[in-house]
Amino acid sequence: MSIKESLFVLKDRDFGWFFASRFVNMAGTSMSHIALAFAVLEVTDSASALGAVVAAHTIPMVIFLLVGGVIADRFPRRLVLQISNLSSALTQAVAAGLIITGSAEIWMLIVLEAVNGTMSAMAYPAMQGMVPQLVAKKDLQPANLLLSMSRGALTILGPSAAAVLVVGVGAGWALAIDALTWLLAAIFLLPVRIPRRDKTGPKTSAIADLVEGWTYVRSTTWLWVVVLAFMVINTMWSGGMQVLGPAYAKSSSLGVHGWGLGNSAQAIGILVMTFVLMRLTLRYPLRAGMLGVTLMGLPFIALGLWPETVPFVIAMAVAGAGIEIFSLGWNLAMMENVPEEMQSRAWSYDMLGSYIAMPIGQLMYGPLGESFGTRPVFLASGVLCVLICLATVAVPSVARLQRVEQPATEERAHEPLRD
Repeated sequence: MSIKESLFVLKDRDFGWFFASRFVNMAGTSMSHIALAFAVLEVTDSASALGAVVAAHTIPMVIFLLVGGVIADRFPRRLVLQISNLSSALTQAVAAGLIITGSAEIWMLIVLEAVNGTMSAMAYPAMQGMVPQLVAKKDLQPANLLLSMSRGALTILGPSAAAVLVVGVGAGWALAIDALTWLLAAIFLLPVRIPRRDKTGPKTSAIADLVEGWTYVRSTTWLWVVVLAFMVINTMWSGGMQVLGPAYAKSSSLGVHGWGLGNSAQAIGILVMTFVLMRLTLRYPLRAGMLGVTLMGLPFIALGLWPETVPFVIAMAVAGAGIEIFSLGWNLAMMENVPEEMQSRAWSYDMLGSYIAMPIGQLMYGPLGESFGTRPVFLASGVLCVLICLATVAVPSVARLQRVEQPATEERAHEPLRD
């Protein structure tokens, strides 16, 4: 599969506008995490305070993910996504204004991030559920690779650009750009039209929908096993790379620029692996994906053993390649094997399980670093990440899940009535 062959999915008008929406949103998001981290560190040097702000986004996102999944399966996903994008644009704009004017306080950022996290809980299940509605199953791999390629390309420059803005004019301007991209993302969704879902059959309550989704997840072994693994992996990554890492970088030889270079290197690794995967077919998507995730342990190990810019940048690039292998494998496994009417709920349970413990990592990694030392905490996290991934691959349903064969003539069903 070549780049040209991957780009053909953009010929579909609806997917093309959806791609444009995702593109501008990812452009802003690629800067927002670093901008927010160092914005908080401008207000206070406390890693614990930064953890509280990051957790303020994650906690409501986790709490409302299941609600978001039910909403996205019951209402037009495009509308759900637009409302979420507009709300996120508003919260990021207010945060940017407070930071730019120098009037920001930690509690204000906590409140704004809590609102933003709630909106994310509505957006993520709807966004993931839209992709299999917009393209035929046989085109899921090129569509997902195209989205990933754009994300990788944008995030190569995004973290470094955010670091330049932080040093040059302040963290608030990067957040202001992020707010603008949320607004544009909502506007670009206006032309998108998706097939109206068949709502025949008896009406069910939201609680019944939740129970149905949970029954499906717990009866699908490969799904809940991978989610359980990422419950721990994401806890370590969010605490180590979003909280302890930036604080450590600011006070070490890495610095703000070194941390930004590392994040850009991760994006380069993602992008390079995207091109590699365009030439390959993941016959066993989850087996390949979880082996790729073992590489996420390398940045932790590098910070624990060789806390210098060059080893960290190399480790982040390799980890990015592993992340991309898993991202494609997981998307294919979910989008090909989960029924369309269950997509958003399945994604919401996936995200809930994967994210539910992230606030614990964000809140505890600062105190852990203070108690046991930053480098030992990084090293232990890296070793544990590798062990968890290898244990997950050993589960038969994970290792043996294969791609679903699709007819070469399959097309996306366009119906006269659309959401």
